[in-house]
Amino acid sequence: MKRAFLFAPLFLSLPACAGTQANDGPSLAKRAVEGRFDVAPPAIVVAPPGPLPTDLAGRLQRWEADGAAGQQAFAAERAATAAAVSAAAGASVASERWVVGQQAISRLIAARAPLTVALADIDRLYLDRSVEEQVDGLPEIYALRERLADLVSTQDAVIDSLNSQLPGG
Repeated sequence: MKRAFLFAPLFLSLPACAGTQANDGPSLAKRAVEGRFDVAPPAIVVAPPGPLPTDLAGRLQRWEADGAAGQQAFAAERAATAAAVSAAAGASVASERWVVGQQAISRLIAARAPLTVALADIDRLYLDRSVEEQVDGLPEIYALRERLADLVSTQDAVIDSLNSQLPGG
């Protein structure tokens, strides 16, 4: 019985609310102003990058040549370094053979300097042009940067492998 009395006031007020909203409430029909914003935003046209500026073409060629020179010097030094590291493989740290192996790795790292300098220069150029929003030639700059970075990454793996063969490395 108590439950019936709790819901009784709710049932009595419902017809009154329904009657007032049907006559006095706002219409839910679409208004004219609501359709104004149903338009697609305008397309933003971004011009594709243009060709490489002539002042940069020479710099890219020089960096590409430096990268090739660094790769050739690294390849020429690699066999001698591998032999020195193999000879030092069982030696104790700071022994004569160990020092010779470390020096050989240092020469190998120094041989690739033209490549790493070229990569650093092209990284700086790429970042500067990106920040300044000078997009002309960026695809060519990025492509050369990727080629040089791949060479450096491959050389890093060789150097890490040689270092791991030395005691304490």
